[in-house]
Amino acid sequence: MEKQWFDDVLRARKSVKVYDPNVKISHEEMDEMLGKAALAPSSINMQPWRVVVVDSEEGKEKVRPAMQFNTRQNDTSAAMVVIFGDLRNYEYGEQIYQGNVDKGYMPQETKDDLLSKFLPFYKGLSLPQMTSIVNIDCSLFAMQFMLVAKAHGYDTNPIGGFDRENIASILGLDPERYVPVMVVAVGKADQAAHHTYRLDVDAFRRYF
Repeated sequence: MEKQWFDDVLRARKSVKVYDPNVKISHEEMDEMLGKAALAPSSINMQPWRVVVVDSEEGKEKVRPAMQFNTRQNDTSAAMVVIFGDLRNYEYGEQIYQGNVDKGYMPQETKDDLLSKFLPFYKGLSLPQMTSIVNIDCSLFAMQFMLVAKAHGYDTNPIGGFDRENIASILGLDPERYVPVMVVAVGKADQAAHHTYRLDVDAFRRYF
């Protein structure tokens, strides 16, 4: 039964471009969905995703020019979820790993040993190396958020076409620290999404 339910969620998720503008999502439910999305994996569990939920009229108007060819989603969705990667995510390392100790997930000695290795490694990464890591991790978060949203009865659209150079500043974030990864429009479809052809497994899989 659970497998069938998950299959239904997977197959029902479509990229929706036009939403019912009357549908709103409470901050409580949005936080619940984001919390479930944050169960996504990340490199050494640094959880580099940082999210700005744009759901007010003022916020939508402010980010509208940055959405380029995706203004329909901005204008009609319940929210535009802007996902950034934190290039200094390791600053949360102590909190994250101490949380593991406090919850009994790992002993103190393991935490101290891992952080003594991980933190210097992360701090020593080049900008391209860290950018690659946060892009991958935040994309996993974004995909999980879209599936969670569908399970809650909402539709989504992942957006890569937006003003990456200025979106952090528009939202009041430090553009030197926060890398824009993706915008996800979320709401309830006002127009049915199109089905799309998918390659057969034989076209992209090879066993070795």
